Amino acid sequence: MNAHTDANAKFYTKKSVACPALFLSAPASGQGKTTVTAALARLLSRQGKTVRIFKTGPDYLDPQILAQASGQDVVPLDMWMAGEQWCQNQLYKAAQTADLILIEGAMGLFDGEPSSADLAARFSIPIALVMDVKGMAQTAAAVVAGLANFRDDIEFAGLIANNCGSIRHRELIEQALPNDLSFLFSVSRSEAIALPERHLGLVQANEVKEELEERFEKGADLLEQTGALAFIENIKPVEFLPAEENMSPKQAGIDNKPLVNITVAIARDEAFSFIYDANTRFLESLGATLIFFSPIKDAVVPNADVIWLPGGYPELHAKALSENTSMLSSIRDFFEQEVVILAECGGFLYTLDSLTDLDDNTYIMAGLLKGEGAMRGKRGCQGMQTAPLPEGEIRGHAHHRSRSSLAIAPIASGIRQRHPAPGEPIYREKNLTATYLHLFFPSNPEAIINLFRSSLNKKVDLQKDKYTEKNYVN
Repeated sequence: MNAHTDANAKFYTKKSVACPALFLSAPASGQGKTTVTAALARLLSRQGKTVRIFKTGPDYLDPQILAQASGQDVVPLDMWMAGEQWCQNQLYKAAQTADLILIEGAMGLFDGEPSSADLAARFSIPIALVMDVKGMAQTAAAVVAGLANFRDDIEFAGLIANNCGSIRHRELIEQALPNDLSFLFSVSRSEAIALPERHLGLVQANEVKEELEERFEKGADLLEQTGALAFIENIKPVEFLPAEENMSPKQAGIDNKPLVNITVAIARDEAFSFIYDANTRFLESLGATLIFFSPIKDAVVPNADVIWLPGGYPELHAKALSENTSMLSSIRDFFEQEVVILAECGGFLYTLDSLTDLDDNTYIMAGLLKGEGAMRGKRGCQGMQTAPLPEGEIRGHAHHRSRSSLAIAPIASGIRQRHPAPGEPIYREKNLTATYLHLFFPSNPEAIINLFRSSLNKKVDLQKDKYTEKNYVN
């Protein structure tokens, strides 16, 4: 792979940075994109290469897997949710230090607006199509040819045949491909490299870390045996240019460090982990101090100006959350003191009176909002939406398999990306903002700053005297 500009090169110059890059997409979901991407990253990482991975669309679970496989942070790329300029700058920054950039697509190649194909076309990144070829041979070549010729603004690197049954199976597909489409490599059928899943997608990486390590290594071995390294070494460099930050604080007419006096307490444990690194880095760049706590294990919320309860799997830990009565009491007192609280999806469920899990067991939650939440198995809601908060519109997405019933009316509903029907309800009680939506903070810095700064005149020390470890025992 070619060398690129020094990692210390000054950002926001007009000089481009060249780095080999590949976009891994598929005809549909469930083709093995994440498995192949993780195996590629591990194969190169164990050779001392720096692989930067991006995941198309709003996703929390795949990036956890890919970050462990590559040893690098994995950032979401979505031109609607994050903005085209933000995506451009993330790629530009990565190209300064990476030996290879991999972008994993979402759903099928042309699905969504913008689609994976739109993103690949915008940044001139060649596409490797990952296809599960089990149960087909020459037909796989026909599908690849159709996808490759559907649009004339995308470049195809070729086919990665996943779940390939034998050498003969590979030969039948490769021989049927048109001369202008390459067979890159195949991945043999193997349960040993499949990634574990549950109702919202892949299992969180920190729950199965050792198991994942074994699967990454076996996947890397399979790719090395099939000749993937020869292809990877010949991936051509792509030129990446910087862009001005989308909706930067300077553009918004605010100070560079408007959150310098704000401490944000973020729930982070087995129950709450759907946190974009882009969101935390954004808050830190604006001067905020971040501290983390566990609603499962800690006795109280640490003293803070803002509490952020992100999404996750509270339904899997509802009993432990319910039994931590000192934490529930601490959350309630912050709420009564009108400290700013942002609760998203799983965090929203935690603020209700009760939560019923997948086994129909009901547990007491924080009771900040009068209402109940309940899991509903396989059916759910997902999609890109804008949250029209009083502080400004913030883009994000919904992805949940639960329902909620509240006694209060929402202050607004999410605005769906493409559909006129109202989206997810948004509730506000005292200084609590609660919704199923997961917000992408960089989409509107000014709105997030206004939301978080509303706590400045409500500083209280809720830890003093009353809230100590000896007063509250789980």
